[in-house]
Amino acid sequence: MRSLFTVGTALIAVSSFAPLAAQDHSSHSSDPPPEMDHCAMGHLPPEQCPPKDEHDGHDAMDHDSMDHGSKDHSQHGGHTNKSIPGAAPEDAVPARAFEGPRHAADVIWGADAMAPSRDNLARENGGMRTGSVLIERLEARIAADGGEDGYVWDAQAFYGGDINRFVLKTEGEGEFSGDLEAAEIQALYSRAIGPFFDLQAGVRFDPEPDTRGHLVVGVQGLAPYMFHVDGALFLSDRGDLTARLEGEYDQRITQRLIVQPRLEVELSAQDIPERGIGAGITKIEPGVRLRYEIEREFAPYVGIQYEAALGESADIARAAGDDPNGLKVVFGLRAWF
Repeated sequence: MRSLFTVGTALIAVSSFAPLAAQDHSSHSSDPPPEMDHCAMGHLPPEQCPPKDEHDGHDAMDHDSMDHGSKDHSQHGGHTNKSIPGAAPEDAVPARAFEGPRHAADVIWGADAMAPSRDNLARENGGMRTGSVLIERLEARIAADGGEDGYVWDAQAFYGGDINRFVLKTEGEGEFSGDLEAAEIQALYSRAIGPFFDLQAGVRFDPEPDTRGHLVVGVQGLAPYMFHVDGALFLSDRGDLTARLEGEYDQRITQRLIVQPRLEVELSAQDIPERGIGAGITKIEPGVRLRYEIEREFAPYVGIQYEAALGESADIARAAGDDPNGLKVVFGLRAWF
């Protein structure tokens, strides 16, 4: 029994090694394996690798075995190499874009049926007339240097479309213990001259301090870096030429708390003694306000405002016994609807 087990084991071992001996190892070379290209594998920085030849591997390609002649390359005739001189720019409109009707729906429904729909679409997407009222400043001014306490209003409204609008502006100021010092109303035609600026022209009427009318031309809009600016020239019915420049910037501290620096400068081309104005820069009013938007349309604020008459205007104020400078603490409301 033991002899039979020994013979069987030997037969199994011989049959196991027989296929290995029968394999053909003639193709196995004793040469060492090729060296690994660490540059191609990205293991080395570029400065330690030899320059790469753009034609590496291209010469080894067998173009004779590729049937280039049988390929249909007619479809590629419209492709333009944008890198060659004189090539069409990337945003060039292909000629086929102008083929066919201007409005494809006209072919199905007819131009007469589609024209009213297109007019209505244009009106609803830019041609609508809207209106708004903005009370920029409605404030009380408390003198911090012993002067008179007063009040100021500054508001405007518009009605119209994106391009053409009617704009109504009003502002004025006075003292709580006295009469109204100054007031004005402007009625303007406003036309957009760019994405962020409107050209405005119209008339201005001053009921105080003396009745006077003006022709107005100016610009209003949003300057770079989100500065709101408003500038205008005024030619009165008495030949007086004056100007006003206003600028302000909304700096959000939070979504509701906003700091607004503001600057107003007034100029005159000549002396206007009856209004206490001298030629040159007549007045400057820098200030800063901190408002809290309880709602976007309703925001009370506090701030400080400095007023200074300059040049000949300051001399006229001193001659009249008035202080040309003053610091005010302001409390007010900004609202729109």
